Formats: sequence, structure tokens, C-alpha cells
Amino acid sequence: MTLADISSNLLYVAFIAYLIATFVFGGAVKGNKEGTFKSEKRWGNVAIIITLVGFAANLGYFFTRWGATGHAPLSNMFEFTTAFGMTLVGGFIILYFLYKTPVLGMIVLPVALLIIAFASMFPSEVSPLIPALQTNWLAIHVSTVVIAEGILAISAAAGLIYLLKVVDPTKKSKQRFWLEAIMYSLVLVAGFVLASSFFSLTGYEAEFTYVDKEGAEAAITYAMPPIFGMNEYVALTEDALTPLVETPAIVHAGKLTTVVWSILVGTILYWLIRLVSRKRIAAILKPFVKNVNLQLMDEIGYRAVIIGFPVFTLGALIFAMIWAQIAWSRFWGWDPKEVWALITWLFYAAYLHLRLGKGWQGEKSAWLAVVGFVIIMFNLVAVNLIIAGLHSYA
Repeated sequence: MTLADISSNLLYVAFIAYLIATFVFGGAVKGNKEGTFKSEKRWGNVAIIITLVGFAANLGYFFTRWGATGHAPLSNMFEFTTAFGMTLVGGFIILYFLYKTPVLGMIVLPVALLIIAFASMFPSEVSPLIPALQTNWLAIHVSTVVIAEGILAISAAAGLIYLLKVVDPTKKSKQRFWLEAIMYSLVLVAGFVLASSFFSLTGYEAEFTYVDKEGAEAAITYAMPPIFGMNEYVALTEDALTPLVETPAIVHAGKLTTVVWSILVGTILYWLIRLVSRKRIAAILKPFVKNVNLQLMDEIGYRAVIIGFPVFTLGALIFAMIWAQIAWSRFWGWDPKEVWALITWLFYAAYLHLRLGKGWQGEKSAWLAVVGFVIIMFNLVAVNLIIAGLHSYA
């Protein structure tokens, strides 16, 4: 068995452990009576042990893949996204031992599962690095970013728990609408996993040629029926579905097709959940947060941003600019990925300003933390998958 095989098996073990721990954390929280924490203490200890086993397997995956590839496994969407899930769980484990908060595990672990499942839909084959990535700055820049985003995601998890506690799902309001919109967006990630898995199992492929933004002819293979066609596309596969819309060269139509299929499948899944439960997803989760200490969740969310923001500043801006100067002979070039890194940085700078200068604590702070995670995920999913740029190799 090769190191690459061992690495894949360890990631699978981590996924299963996180899945089991999610249910145990949920049972620990749900088993409490109003105002008591006996179930949390008993089953929370079991759940954190299972989580630690999963995290150890996750670390094992990371380092065995590093050995198999010969470089830090952070060079493509599969590697970056699995590392993101790992740092998210690592941050939660630290917080658990500081604050003993099983309810945080009930939210963080499912998000980590979705992120790892999302990663598994990308090619995971070990391949040599392209010249632009053959530098130590790959590990320095990307590892700092992924650690920062994992910490900032903890802030969003704490904010989400806060909102589940304070927003009444039975009363019509803007807060109820936007909270359910967040639940819907998480289900869309599950829709991506289902859509990708289905077409992968059916072996669907459709090949096209197109003209890229440099005016050169290139080829693309669709893993899902093409809704959008690349610039000046020509079908090579007989009986391939004709794309409904041709996109300009700056847009990666193949990845945009994947996003749209994910939205379609995710929307169907969301409404199936609603029909079966006859409740909004936020209402389904409401009983799990009955004993939540709102002040503690607010503190966790704020401290996560205080730690994550300077780390993000180092990784996404300072280290990124140094690498950009080395790779492309310029510190800044308004590449889509660079622009969204700046937007993310400005948002969290605004968060801290509003929190410290304007006194935005509690519910307002929770909403900001959740919106910050939405921005991070938009950068990870939409910018990486749809908009063509210098970072498209990621």
C-alpha cells in the first residue's frame, strides 16, 4: 500500500469519526433537561474522544499525503479544502477544552464534514507542482490562510448558535428569513456532493474545445451535463447536451455548470427536508440550543476573530504579496482571488471597528460573524470555481 493510499484511508477514518461525533454531541445537548448539563458532561466526553481520534487520523492524512507528494498538501482545491476542514476541527478541540461547549461541536463538525465532502468531489490524484507553486511560499502563504479561515469559521459557528437561540422561528421577521437562508446555503453544499456523486457514479463525461481568454484553443471535459458552454465551444462528444448559454472567456463555464447543478439539487433536498419535517431547518435545531449561554457564545465568536484576523492579514495579504512579487514580479494585480482576499480582510476590519468602536455585541456581532463565513465560502467556492484568473490552478 502506497503513502497516497494510506493518506486516503486516514481521511476516510477522520470523516467517519467526525460523523459519529456529530450525533454524539447532538445527543449530549438534546439529552439535557432545561437548565441542566448532566448529559453534556457524560456524553460530551465520549464525543470529544471520538473527535480526537478523527483529528489524529486527519493529521495522519495530511502528513502522509505530504510524504507522498513531496510538498505541503495545499496546492489544489482538494488539498486546501481538506486542510480547511482539519483546521476548523482543530480550533474547535482547543475551544472545547477551554470552555466545555458540546453545542459548538454539534455545529462545527457537520460544517467540517460538508467541507471535507466538498473537497472529495475534486481530483485527488498526486501530481507534480506547476512552476508557480514550486516554492516554500506555497506552505507559508497557504497554510497561514487556511489556519486563519479555520479560526474565523469558529466565530461563525458561535454566531450561528447565538442566532439559533435568540431568533424565533415561529414569528415572521427579517432575522428568521436570513437565518433560514444560511441553513439553505449549507444544504446547497450537500447538494453539490450529491450531484457530483450521482454523475460520477453514472460515468457522465462530455468533451468540448473552446477558445480561452488568451485566444488559444483549449479542451474541457464536463463531469455534469453542460448547462453553460465555454467561449466559442465545439462539442467533441456525440449526443452531448447542447449548452443553454455560451459564456465569455473570463468565466469557467464547466465550473459554473457544477455550481448551478449543485443549487438545483440542493434546493430539491432543502424542500424535501422541509416537507418531511414540516419545519424550517432553524426550527429543527432550536431545541438543541435551549441551554446555550449567550454571553459565552458571544465571547467565543469575538475571540476567534481577534486571533484569526491578524493571522489572515499575514497569510492572505502580506505573505501573498511577497509570493506574488516572486512569481509574477508584482505585489498586487487585482486578480479575482486577490480582490476577494482584500474584501474579506476589509470585512473583518469593519467587524472589529463596529465591535470595539460602536459597541456591536450580541446579536449584531453574531450576524457579522456569520456573514464573514459566507464571504470566505464565496471566495472558496464561487471565485475558485467560476471566475478564471491567475489562481485558477487552485
